[in-house]
Amino acid sequence: MGEKELRERTSTGNNKLDSMMEGGPLRGSVTLVIGAPGTGKTCLGLEFIARGILELDEPGLIVTFEHFPKKLLRDANSLGFDLEEMERNGMLRILFTSPEIFFEQAQAPGGLLDTMVQELGAKRILIDSISHLERLARDPVKLREVAFAFINALLRHGLTVMVTQEDPDITGDMAAAQYGISYLVDTVVVLRYVELDSKVSRALLILKQRASAHDKSIREFKITNKGLSIGEPFSDREGVLSGAPRKKEIEAFMEVFGKKAKSSVKGEVD
Repeated sequence: MGEKELRERTSTGNNKLDSMMEGGPLRGSVTLVIGAPGTGKTCLGLEFIARGILELDEPGLIVTFEHFPKKLLRDANSLGFDLEEMERNGMLRILFTSPEIFFEQAQAPGGLLDTMVQELGAKRILIDSISHLERLARDPVKLREVAFAFINALLRHGLTVMVTQEDPDITGDMAAAQYGISYLVDTVVVLRYVELDSKVSRALLILKQRASAHDKSIREFKITNKGLSIGEPFSDREGVLSGAPRKKEIEAFMEVFGKKAKSSVKGEVD
């Protein structure tokens, strides 16, 4: 991949997320999507692959360690994407395997990854989920070495990569250090559950983007039949990432005392 290509932006598949990333991820970069089960990690990854095929004519690979292909096809259909047709058209390959086998094959010259990339002409890849690499090493130092080798094997082909990682905490305070491979990747997108007006909602944050500015706001998003719909920032809330956001003090003050003022005026008129 040439220097010009390395500076070129591509798309996550979601226009609002691209805008938050100041134009989208750089080609040949790695985006890590972190979140608790059900927050939408795989959905975002499927949108990344599907829209890359449909809108950019970029063949894609999906490597999954936890979802059977039939489940991915069903999930993609619920988002409005027909992955089966993309497979039939030779634009997509889905590989359901174990992290042990894929890790070995990804490092081997002429191995499974090399073969799939060359046969398909792949430009992007989704790994769902990199959390399963923990099965390959218990020692934290060794695990980092495994993750480093794994990421480099993907980048060797100039692929634009999206990997998902499971966060065991459903809600709670977020600490960047807990995300073991964040130092290896270019962009970290965090998905969280939040309690908002007695309902569970989802929040999205770009925690980090290397060599680029990015939107630092926390935004609500929904999973729809057309992919992820990212809304406006939680401008009137604080403590969003704790899982239980509260209104900012000035907003709460105005709400309480504004109502009292209105009641007083109403009483005077009466």
